[in-house]
Amino acid sequence: MSLGLQSLGLEFSSDDLNKLLRFVELMRRWGRVYNLTAINEPESIIRLHLLDSLSIWPHLRSGRILDVGTGAGLPGIPLSVLFPLDQFELLDCSAKKMRFVRQAAIELGLANVRTVQHRIEDYTPLQPFDSIIVRAFGSLADIWSRTRGLLNQQGIILAMKGRGTELDLGSLRGADVRVIRLAVPGLEAERHVVELTPRQ
Repeated sequence: MSLGLQSLGLEFSSDDLNKLLRFVELMRRWGRVYNLTAINEPESIIRLHLLDSLSIWPHLRSGRILDVGTGAGLPGIPLSVLFPLDQFELLDCSAKKMRFVRQAAIELGLANVRTVQHRIEDYTPLQPFDSIIVRAFGSLADIWSRTRGLLNQQGIILAMKGRGTELDLGSLRGADVRVIRLAVPGLEAERHVVELTPRQ
């Protein structure tokens, strides 16, 4: 884990590392009952979930960050551990998964995490967001249409995707788009983040 974090250029303390490892253990313990992930081996959870989630950190805009369709708390929980000064809202419509995320935030002592059980279409935040992260949620057109109204004027949407050649960029009217290849330690599969910002 520590080598992977270093490869991503992240600064972390021993307490941060312990929290991330604790999160892996919580995912394993709750995984089968709550249908969090099909992956149960600790090394695979670290590589395919935690390091993959954390690979977008250089592209975040600090402040208020929304994780749409957070599922098991990914990428919101790992990011909130390493960026305690930012405020994270983790949103998902699954009551079962949100129970896990709430419990994980409590056990890890994450005061900068707020959980929201809601459909994104029906969600009205009190304030707009600086960054919106989407890791496993629909097409780029769906992501753009459903989340752009939740951004502040300088905000950014970060959509985590697989192969860059499969991205449908033509449907993103009113958006400035940048596709960046991500390097995830230990992961050979292609990973990209698509940065979406409202066209000025």
